[in-house]
Amino acid sequence: MTRCVLITRPEADAAVLQSQLTAMGFKTLLNPILNIAYKDDVHLSLESVQAILFTSTNGVRAFVRQHDERSIPVFTVGDASARAAHNEGFKIVKSARGDVRALSSLVQQHLKPESGALLHIAASRVAGDLAGDLEKSGFEVRREVLYSAPVADALQAETIAALKQGNVDAILLFSPRTAIAFVALIKEAGLADACQKLTVFCLSAAVGKAVEELTWTGIQTAPEPNQDALLNLLASWLKQ
Repeated sequence: MTRCVLITRPEADAAVLQSQLTAMGFKTLLNPILNIAYKDDVHLSLESVQAILFTSTNGVRAFVRQHDERSIPVFTVGDASARAAHNEGFKIVKSARGDVRALSSLVQQHLKPESGALLHIAASRVAGDLAGDLEKSGFEVRREVLYSAPVADALQAETIAALKQGNVDAILLFSPRTAIAFVALIKEAGLADACQKLTVFCLSAAVGKAVEELTWTGIQTAPEPNQDALLNLLASWLKQ
């Protein structure tokens, strides 16, 4: 029987992921937990900016909606956001292939505080303290909020039905905030017992910790906080 994976990513991020999972032999069900809302009324200044920092693909999408600058060096938290930046035409892109701490380290390896400010394109809520970490090393960090990610009001009817019928085998969770929201929505829908038949795949230990209050068949955490590592983990599980 073909295993079904529930994808909780926003729609724009889920499209490629769905194709990858289908190619791996999975059925997919999409239920975004966070919905992306772009802010197009922000005045974006690049004066004295030596580099742009992206901590998500949504940050890349938000920036290109407002500005056609592509020559300023870009530093991204991971490979997915790096690919998005490359695809949008940015000339110089470096990926930290990790979390915000890895991004901070990468920036400090390649840039100097006296060379200019760092522009962090962010959501209204951020994970970690990228600005604080870099500011301790003397960098000026300008955080521009170009999008928000409100939580869905409820699980979709199709998702609820699939969980009740036992037609979902695994769930992918990519951030602690998504995980916390998903757990709350599961409880609200009265589906906590359904999780006992599911394996949850988490991008990081922080994501795994956020789902521990529910009982699962298993909680699996990617060895590195990136999508490729998570998909490799899923591929290994498929062979079991």
